[in-house]
Amino acid sequence: MTAFKNLTFWNDAEELECVTRTPEAPNVVTFSFQSPSGALFNHDPGQFVTLELPLPGGPLYRTYTISSSPSRPTALTITVKAQSDSVGTRWMLDNLRKGMCIRAIGPAGKFSIVHHPAEKYLFISAGSGITPMVAMTTWLYDSGREPDIVFINCARRPSEIILRDRMELMASRIVGIDLKWVVEEADPFRPWTGYRGMFNQIMLGLMAQDYLDREVFCCGPEPFMRAVREALAALGYDMSRYHQESFQAEPEHAEEVPQDVVPDAQNRAEIEFALSGVTAKCNETDTILAAAKAAGLVIPSGCSMGICGTCKVLKTEGQVHMVHNGGITEEDVDEGYILACCSKPLGRISVEV
Repeated sequence: MTAFKNLTFWNDAEELECVTRTPEAPNVVTFSFQSPSGALFNHDPGQFVTLELPLPGGPLYRTYTISSSPSRPTALTITVKAQSDSVGTRWMLDNLRKGMCIRAIGPAGKFSIVHHPAEKYLFISAGSGITPMVAMTTWLYDSGREPDIVFINCARRPSEIILRDRMELMASRIVGIDLKWVVEEADPFRPWTGYRGMFNQIMLGLMAQDYLDREVFCCGPEPFMRAVREALAALGYDMSRYHQESFQAEPEHAEEVPQDVVPDAQNRAEIEFALSGVTAKCNETDTILAAAKAAGLVIPSGCSMGICGTCKVLKTEGQVHMVHNGGITEEDVDEGYILACCSKPLGRISVEV
């Protein structure tokens, strides 16, 4: 590899080439991608990308956190775990191989220490929620300065701790990364001397006695994050310093619904998909994403809850009723962009699709 001479950075107009795949744990694989043009990757540690997976019958869009750090810009990695009901992730584990190219949209998301600098951090995660924590820890590790991180991850068994070797390697090189593994049960015939059981307030006090002084980042299944939030709140933690990443939005986190204009199921609407030359009629209570699908058009989408921002499109005419969960910025809204998954047409509109 030649030294960096003319620095260029990747954007999602270019596909990603899969260069390696590394097994991490049962049904968990890390995929590394590079830009065919040699462009470098620039993103905030903790952000995500949405992959366009070429499944039979049409593309499928799935959102994954970037597990690599922008401090290592020659490759972008994602670490995925296939659940029993996975479709896209299972396809990746079974079919995505070295040399294949796929489209990616992003990076996106605001779950990053870049937006919340602090002297001390407390990272709490469960399962594959460890990936943004690994990216942020790597970024701090690569800075050359001594960080102050208490890193807690919960898994079912020790063998299912994702990216454990990578974290333990960094922690063995500096004293500022304090790892705390919590498992529900030990692996057969392998002694476990770490924490065991379900994460709780007592464990938190033992692991990070100064938790009140730390900026907290949390990622994992929603029931796990709810338990962490409730534990911290009950202990008097300042919840304005709590941050979480989730693709299962809670209603109270959604944008307030405008009271003056509400879609009416009795009213008809019309959507012009300008770039496709298609005009579709629908009800005002139908989302633009649903109307596009009914018209045979594909708008990339991930969470379908207004979180990931994958379905952002430009609206050039008309008004919509949009209630999102943080997947679009005010600047984008001012420029005319909307999220198709949570926008409903009011009368006639035109979008660049």
